[in-house]
Amino acid sequence: MIVLYTFIDEHKHNYLLSRYLDTCSESFKNKIMKLRRWQDIQLSLLGRVLLKDGLNDYYSIDQFDIDMSSNNKPLLKGENVHFNISHSNDLVVCVIADFPVGIDVEFLNQGINYWDFQSQMTLREFYEIQNSEDKIKSLFSYWTKKEAVIKADSRGLTIPLDSFEILNSQCLIDSKKFFVKEILVHKDYMSNIASEKVEILDKEILFKRVYF
Repeated sequence: MIVLYTFIDEHKHNYLLSRYLDTCSESFKNKIMKLRRWQDIQLSLLGRVLLKDGLNDYYSIDQFDIDMSSNNKPLLKGENVHFNISHSNDLVVCVIADFPVGIDVEFLNQGINYWDFQSQMTLREFYEIQNSEDKIKSLFSYWTKKEAVIKADSRGLTIPLDSFEILNSQCLIDSKKFFVKEILVHKDYMSNIASEKVEILDKEILFKRVYF
């Protein structure tokens, strides 16, 4: 399993567009160029570039097509390789694995009110957040675990966050068990990966920061 990550940079925006935009499909180009903020364009573009580099360097896949599942989950067409992309603030991450996996990353924003997220947590989860020494870190720990799980599930974002509970690094959704693992990508961010495969808890992960 490989986790690739990078940071966006406004000063490199025009260079990145000229260097990588034409390597993407027309539909993807049209989609991201409709975005208004340069940050959103660059995050989406670099997520795709990280995927391309990871598939080429570690899985010997230099050409690929992306399909969408019935629940709008991106999949590699005709390949037994799985990926997931997440971004927050200035960071974008891409995980590639031999089995379905989800990843979520969130910037540890100290200015938020954790009470605003109460409706997304179960009673036990929110109790743990309230009684934590670092409430913001605890909140984003649960949040990224839950987001990673629903991204690992084939139904994706149709699953309400408060409909399942994370306990001892695992949870159940409609009799399917998922396992979650916290990973450190950067000290200012919280990130978790999730899968139905229990080996995700012990599997060695190769981290690579990509510079552009």
